[in-house]
Amino acid sequence: MGSGASRIPVSLLTGFLGSGKTTLLNAALRDPRMRGTAVVVNELGEIGLDHLLVAGSAENVVLLESGCLCCGMLNSLRETLLDLLARSLSGRLPPLRHIVVEPTGLADPAPALQSLLRDPLVLRDFRLDGVVTTVDAVAGVASLEAQPEARAQVTLADRLVVTKTDLTRGRVPAALRARLRGLNPVAARRIALRGDDAALLALGAGAAGAFACAPATLHASVPLPSARHGAGVRSASLPLPAVVAWAGLAAWIELARTEFGPALLRCKGLVRVRGVAQPVLVQGVRGVFAPP
Repeated sequence: MGSGASRIPVSLLTGFLGSGKTTLLNAALRDPRMRGTAVVVNELGEIGLDHLLVAGSAENVVLLESGCLCCGMLNSLRETLLDLLARSLSGRLPPLRHIVVEPTGLADPAPALQSLLRDPLVLRDFRLDGVVTTVDAVAGVASLEAQPEARAQVTLADRLVVTKTDLTRGRVPAALRARLRGLNPVAARRIALRGDDAALLALGAGAAGAFACAPATLHASVPLPSARHGAGVRSASLPLPAVVAWAGLAAWIELARTEFGPALLRCKGLVRVRGVAQPVLVQGVRGVFAPP
């Protein structure tokens, strides 16, 4: 096993569906201190998209598809980390200084944490740098009440980043503050403001070893909730064979909002729209859609 200084730090970036993990990650990757960072993205859906939304080259963004890290993909994570290291040592990648693992929003982070803390093949070359969890200021309370995964993600965090406060006048709702304190009273907390890179650099601070709390501390006073997503959660994919019109896309979004509402945990897609050169990103959380 290498020394702490020689082993590559690995940050685990968690957060429930639509809570802003990729936005946080892209903001961090713009900072020069994140040079030499590789990203491992894990998705549950049939069609992987998140790796296309991360600001990195194709070589240093790796996608783990068709599963989540709490459901039998830990061998893939180990193999991916070791492959990234081998590619870096052979010169096929730049020198590797930091890795960010972004599981699907439905993942219980505990198994991935156990792999990063206990797997001897992983521990030889890597060390856990810390756990960053994003929490939606608008939908966060509802997610924490309804979803055991969301509670597990908050409970195991070293740093909590509250997102979408531009929709709550820059404030963290009192009910959300109380819920976060109850689940994890010792995690460092910060607000992510749109366009404020300094507030979004939680991962950059982690890479520099500046976590406010000791990494991967399991707080004995806070019971860890069971976090296995149950039979009520499903993913579905909708491939479109042709280019669509703006009017058709708008009508589909309105139909999805009306038909599913809060039951639509997450909607995400890339759509070819007539007259637009680049694919259009469609994103929605609990029936609330961002402008395409």
